Amino acid sequence: MRILFKNAEVLRKGRKNVVVEGEYIRKICDTDISDTSGFDRVIDCSKKLLMPGLYNCHTHAAMTLFRGYGEDMPLDRWLHEKIFPAEELLTNESVYTASLYACAEMIRGGIVSFTDMYEKCGETCKAVAMTGMKANISRSVLSFDKKEDMSTSFRLNESKSLFREWHNAEHGRIKIDMSVHAEYTNNENSCRATAAFAVENGTHMHIHLSETQSEHEECKKRNNGRTPAEFMRDCGIFDVPATAAHCVYVTDSDMDLMHEKGVFAAHNPTSNLKLGSGIMRTSEMLKRGVGIVLGTDGAASNNTLNIFKEMHLAAVLDKGATRDPGGHNAYEFVRMATENGAASQGRTDCGIIEEGKKADIILVDLDSINNIPMYDPCYTAVYSASAGDVSLTMCDGRILYENGEFLTVDIEKLKSDMRHTCENYFKENK
Repeated sequence: MRILFKNAEVLRKGRKNVVVEGEYIRKICDTDISDTSGFDRVIDCSKKLLMPGLYNCHTHAAMTLFRGYGEDMPLDRWLHEKIFPAEELLTNESVYTASLYACAEMIRGGIVSFTDMYEKCGETCKAVAMTGMKANISRSVLSFDKKEDMSTSFRLNESKSLFREWHNAEHGRIKIDMSVHAEYTNNENSCRATAAFAVENGTHMHIHLSETQSEHEECKKRNNGRTPAEFMRDCGIFDVPATAAHCVYVTDSDMDLMHEKGVFAAHNPTSNLKLGSGIMRTSEMLKRGVGIVLGTDGAASNNTLNIFKEMHLAAVLDKGATRDPGGHNAYEFVRMATENGAASQGRTDCGIIEEGKKADIILVDLDSINNIPMYDPCYTAVYSASAGDVSLTMCDGRILYENGEFLTVDIEKLKSDMRHTCENYFKENK
């Protein structure tokens, strides 16, 4: 398939014509291409912003099932009173439907790839395969018994099986990471065993880290003064490329450790605020060289999967927290949602609009009432635009969504399936 994006406002490049051939961006040029006979499609991009597809670098896709289920509670009560009991009753069918629904929501909002941590992950892989998205998916390991024989741990063995079955499936669109849920749901034994498999097989790692003050402080009490970041380092978790979600209470020395180890911090501003967990110190992390990416967390604690919202909130929170409106420009937050996101997933040919890179492209409607006038596309993307302004989402050169139409998902059937799944789930499990 050869597609010409004609007369587009390309983020940070000005007015351009962009040629896509197969999975890749082949040409970006100023000059008008008058002979369009060699193209399968010509897309008129007048009044459109062309930018890289977005990355949601920390989520739990199937938790769309629990959107609005546990409200107005702090994290510990939310988990133990609502989420953990509900998750015990998950089925393959409910995880598949909820994951597929999450994929559709993300595609609609310009997200081309996500980093997921959950259970029954083969079902999430099937959903990703069907929709044409990308994802780094991990089955999180939990272990509350320090003497557990990890060779017989069903969670760790599920992780290993998932890796063997799905890693680099769908022409590399699906990658399998390893994951330990968090320090407070694991021990040194389980962390070391998970890290050993990751090192041996060259996988990435996905964890929760210092999400709440109590988590951070109680870890120090349990582990001879070591913070969660220090504990994870000592267990080998950071010996492979890692994404650490939340990082609200990491110390300055933790940040230096993360920079040294190349750990990406996944900033989830909406979820952290909604659960009353706190605010990540974005400016200090950037100053110390920590790579930052953006995540929504699951729909149970957000309640949407909207990276435009996270870009906006991350930017304004940083200004308010530091009382410095000029500390960081808008493009730094766009990079978190695009180029940094791709790097955190190990996708070195993605996340940027350049010749030779993967054609992961979204179009944002600049004729939307909230986007007029536009003086700088980066500031429009971060402060004015919304997920609803996305008019096209392309992943690996394949259009997944265009002008209100889903091209890989029967959205009306999916909505019906999702309603049916939720109604039956809570009816049967009261």
